[in-house]
Amino acid sequence: MQQQQNRQPELVEGSLPVFVFPTELVFYADEQTSHKQVLTLYNPYEFALKFKVLCTAPNKYTVVDATGAVKPQCCVDIVIRHRDVRACHYGVYDKFRLQVSEQSQRKALGRKEVTATLRPSATQEPPSPRPQEEERRIKEQLADSVFFEQTAFQTESRPVSGGPSLLTVLLGLVCMAALMLPTLGEQESTVPVYLHLSVNKKLVAAYVLGLLTMVILRT
Repeated sequence: MQQQQNRQPELVEGSLPVFVFPTELVFYADEQTSHKQVLTLYNPYEFALKFKVLCTAPNKYTVVDATGAVKPQCCVDIVIRHRDVRACHYGVYDKFRLQVSEQSQRKALGRKEVTATLRPSATQEPPSPRPQEEERRIKEQLADSVFFEQTAFQTESRPVSGGPSLLTVLLGLVCMAALMLPTLGEQESTVPVYLHLSVNKKLVAAYVLGLLTMVILRT
């Protein structure tokens, strides 16, 4: 009987309040700093939460860490960048949905939706319509919203590349050849003495080769 009283009641799917700030994101085309916004997800509960970010327009945004966890009594910042700043998107409302669940469960215990819109300029704010008209317009625009998984645009997009340049490859081959040459002071070698390299030169070649390897892996 005592165990039944101490047992935590099971949460119903979708019933857990989700605390997110802000509840609206506004991007300005002529203000580069506004193209990056931060959503803060709070966890006031006594148990850890895992979260997932969905969006109605995944091709327009980049979200860093779209999935993750929040410790009890803590918060986490979610960075959102607008990556398609064009005039055709002015005034269009998109939505982000933050779903939270317990670490050991898959069902969403709660969700919160945040609107996002792109405007041409902060100094040219459109005349504010009556709140009821604005709210009705947003609801009509987002009535049939479909949310997509965040994994499709979780990482930063990079320009399409055809691979490392010829110069990078040639420089890498030169460094590899330098490392294969005899070290200065070796006696038993068929390689001419003027091709013997000092230890310092080989260290430089190894360092440059490491940098080139990182560049090749990023392309």
